[in-house]
Amino acid sequence: MREKETTIYLGPQHPGITGNMMVKLKVAGDTIVKAETHVGYLHRAFEKLMEQRTWTQSFPIVCRICVPEPDPNEENLARAIEEIEGREVPERAKYIRVMVLELARLATYGLWMGGQSGSMGLYTMPQWTIGDRDYILDLFEELTGGRVYHMYIWAGGVRRDLPEGFTDRVLKTLDYLENRLPDYDNLLFNNALFQKRAQGVGIIPKDKAIEWGVVGPPLRGSGIKHDVRIDEPYEVYDKLNFIVPTSDGCDVWSRALVRRQEYEQSISIIRQVIEKMPKGDYYNKIPNPLTWQVPPGEAYVKTESARGEFGYYVVSDGSIKPRRVHVRGPAYVHGVSLLEKILVGANIADVSFIMNSLGTCPPEIER
Repeated sequence: MREKETTIYLGPQHPGITGNMMVKLKVAGDTIVKAETHVGYLHRAFEKLMEQRTWTQSFPIVCRICVPEPDPNEENLARAIEEIEGREVPERAKYIRVMVLELARLATYGLWMGGQSGSMGLYTMPQWTIGDRDYILDLFEELTGGRVYHMYIWAGGVRRDLPEGFTDRVLKTLDYLENRLPDYDNLLFNNALFQKRAQGVGIIPKDKAIEWGVVGPPLRGSGIKHDVRIDEPYEVYDKLNFIVPTSDGCDVWSRALVRRQEYEQSISIIRQVIEKMPKGDYYNKIPNPLTWQVPPGEAYVKTESARGEFGYYVVSDGSIKPRRVHVRGPAYVHGVSLLEKILVGANIADVSFIMNSLGTCPPEIER
């Protein structure tokens, strides 16, 4: 006798995914037959909003494209403008930018660990990691004035120089986070329940990963070594030493291992940045922001966010605002086409587990 098929709605929910997003599921028993993503329409039309704002006014907008990790958006927009305008960025500003980007990566992975654990009912972990993430947000607040949205990286460099003693406080925070990793391992990564739940679940076949447009930890978790920081270096990543972790399991477990190793790599990168950071200017000042006209031209730049390759295509017609801005991020692929494929055949209990492993930001889908 064929099992009766039922339609259920999962979400919107935060433990399984970072934002307002729901998945419509058709199930037979507790097995998924079909999945359909519905984004939450919480933040919309960022690209068109930017085309109605001055160049500087666009920076507060792009932060909303991914709330947990806004800084790659700032960096991409700034670098695209700089490429069109031919504006040089001081070396010190480039080092500061890398430090900010890697701190944002650590904060994002803290949220990921909490969400991945919460998705299987292990609620101690999110209390630890989200609490520890607050120490990074303290640094952002001191540096930029904001804990979540920073508007700190902008065309020409960064908005202000590092406060006195800031790097010492960063190093102290890194020491604390590094010392917490054994606790994370004992609670989550060495947890037999987590390993059993994660292994063999949410498979992204290696021979399909690139064809499907997968990037970031999900791609590296399928055994493909690709990282924009290494393959097409920007800022000062070519002056730093770090590795790109990969794992061949193609499942939630492999993606977890990749992120766990990248956490350590980001700590190492920030320490190198602080050691090598030169003195000097932090900002190549732009003209009056209200009348600043960027010369006609176009540029496509990309960065490696915590969720994967993230690109901006920016066109200027020579006026005080962008002619066109297009954002290419991993969320549309990971949260729609990929998720709908790999949920088929999965158990209902694994839906948020799989969703979290893909690292999706719904506002980026409806940008």
